[in-house]
Amino acid sequence: MKKEANSYLIPFILVTFCFALWGFANDITNPMVKAFSKIFRMSVTDGALVQMAFYGGYFCMALPAAIFIRKYSYKAGVLMGLGLYAAGALLFFPSKSIGLYGCFLMSYFIMTCGLSFLETSCNPYILSMGEPETATRRLNLAQCFNPCGSIIGMFVAMNFIQAKLNPMSSDERALLDDAQFEAIKNADLDVLISPYLAIGLVIVVMFLIILFTKMPKNADQSHDIHFMVTLKRIFSLPHYCEGVVAQFFYVGAQIMCWTFIIQYGTRVFMAEGMEEQAAEVLSQQFNIYAMLFFICSRFIATFLMRWVKPAKLLAAFAVLAMVFTLGVIIFQNRLGIYCLVCVSGCMSLMFPTIYGIALDGMGDDAKFGAAGLIMAILGGSVLPPLQAMIIDQGTVFGDFPATNFSFILPLVCFLVVCIYGMRTAKR
Repeated sequence: MKKEANSYLIPFILVTFCFALWGFANDITNPMVKAFSKIFRMSVTDGALVQMAFYGGYFCMALPAAIFIRKYSYKAGVLMGLGLYAAGALLFFPSKSIGLYGCFLMSYFIMTCGLSFLETSCNPYILSMGEPETATRRLNLAQCFNPCGSIIGMFVAMNFIQAKLNPMSSDERALLDDAQFEAIKNADLDVLISPYLAIGLVIVVMFLIILFTKMPKNADQSHDIHFMVTLKRIFSLPHYCEGVVAQFFYVGAQIMCWTFIIQYGTRVFMAEGMEEQAAEVLSQQFNIYAMLFFICSRFIATFLMRWVKPAKLLAAFAVLAMVFTLGVIIFQNRLGIYCLVCVSGCMSLMFPTIYGIALDGMGDDAKFGAAGLIMAILGGSVLPPLQAMIIDQGTVFGDFPATNFSFILPLVCFLVVCIYGMRTAKR
């Protein structure tokens, strides 16, 4: 048993590092909704197309990734994911040369096709590296390193993109003539693409390391693809079907909370008298605080799972998330920001716990089951534009801030997660 555990150590570390890599991509991208809106003089709704392209890639590639992994191996899936991730990131350079928003959206899409391969491969791969009884706890541990990458992504976005963009406000940019606008846009795009080019090179190095490392093949015994039979089998499981639905709403809530904290905080801080750029940078600092709380809470939740069943813990955290989200909606000052930070702490265990519960007992079918759960990440593509449309209204019900009211959508999402946790606990 000890020898088997040791054989998993290096592969576990390498695969866990991949969790941090896609965390970086997710959270350097969230603030780009605001950045692209300013750079290309667009509405929040148009800027949110970044999230639609980003999470659309997850949806489109999850099932092909599952088929690829089943035919070849988890290691092949990880390598394909890293290759597409690097390609998408490096395509930011020609996208900048062309200067069209649509080219950046295509780069994001290719990059996240790679992330879809990575998540479809890495999550069930971690579940297979040890005893089934500790699989959910093991996945929670690996997922603890995902927000570590997210923290780095947020830090890079704040210090190497947001702080270095031209400080001219959105209203001031709207008054520029075409020549002035193009000059500022090109300078800002030079700033924006640099971190993506750097991470692209890091991914190439990671690709080579995993390529030449021996990885376990215990979970790659079957390479037969009985597509419809397998789908019928996994979708006959209530805990799986409901898990896909819960994951859709959870990911939507996560992306909304982490993307629009920038808009939420900017409104609050500008009301206090700050300039727009300073308000955006301070909002991103609070986003980093939220992620730090998220990391600490995930370690605590993983520890608590020694004594509390994952489904019960999931339901309890979802209830707390709803309480804090109500505070985000009601308060129109810094208290709302503090509540939004607390929401992140409540979200910490949700993704891996839903994932682990949904795939429980699937065996080799987990490769296709994982695809359904990754396709559920589409929630991060569908729901943020709906929230952006509410934010673009400015105010609702008279003079109530639309930014605050828009968080009614995450509230509904957490309710769905709570119901899933309660139903699973009863089963």
